[in-house]
Amino acid sequence: MQPRFRRWFPAVVVALGASLVQAQDKPLIAGFDGTFAPHAMPKLGGGVEGFNIDLILEAGKRMGRKVEIFAGEFSGLIPAMNAGKIDFVGAPTTVTPERAQNLLFSEGYLNTYFAFVVPAGKPDLKSLDELKGKTIASNKGSAYDKWLQDNAAKHGYKFESYGTNADAMQAVITGRADAGLTGNTVGAYAVVRSNKQLKVATLTVDQGLVWGAVFRKDDPKLRNAFEEALECMKQDGTVANLAEKWFGSKAAGGPAAVTVFPGNGVPGLAGHDPTPRTSKCR
Repeated sequence: MQPRFRRWFPAVVVALGASLVQAQDKPLIAGFDGTFAPHAMPKLGGGVEGFNIDLILEAGKRMGRKVEIFAGEFSGLIPAMNAGKIDFVGAPTTVTPERAQNLLFSEGYLNTYFAFVVPAGKPDLKSLDELKGKTIASNKGSAYDKWLQDNAAKHGYKFESYGTNADAMQAVITGRADAGLTGNTVGAYAVVRSNKQLKVATLTVDQGLVWGAVFRKDDPKLRNAFEEALECMKQDGTVANLAEKWFGSKAAGGPAAVTVFPGNGVPGLAGHDPTPRTSKCR
């Protein structure tokens, strides 16, 4: 089954299908940041590929639903979902207490922490005190962007937000920023793709967070169906195998890649449904 690919621009209205088609037969439209390598990135011949593309397409198969890919800037994905242009966000999205107040999340499928990326020829960053006076780049609308905004006054740095993670990394390469803040898997991949122009700094920020898929607050049915498929993918090793394929190691996914959490959603946060479920794996 070949997924269709959509490229999203703000002025484009996405047609969701004829009203006579039953909802279950309509393709699910999943939103991605198509520049967030190696989770979703352009591929030769068109379309996008990456860890999250594989993850979401496999979950769709197990749900018995066709999936279409909707690619746009990360900052526009949740507004597009809330406007009904897409069904859910398949891009890796950091689950935070603030976001959980207004959105439904699946349980985490990868552990994530914040990684600083610096030019290869510049000194390492080893402590938050070393950020003072520096300019830090990040992807607009991401959890990294918010962390930089929330902590700028405390640590004395400036921050710049870019439309894509690739643009933020390029700002570091060209000297417009002293460092970039991104996710651990993405930072490692950016170093590889930069042809050794970048390196991952020693300094990290680990808040015990996970990445999850995002759904509208009023759509627990879809969230729960996705989570059932996801749990089956954890149990049979699919998520860990995808981590090895795209990150070079099964361990890169962390405990969340193999752990089935109780109920639906992220335990301890708003939106979590503790109702026990026995997954019927396909």
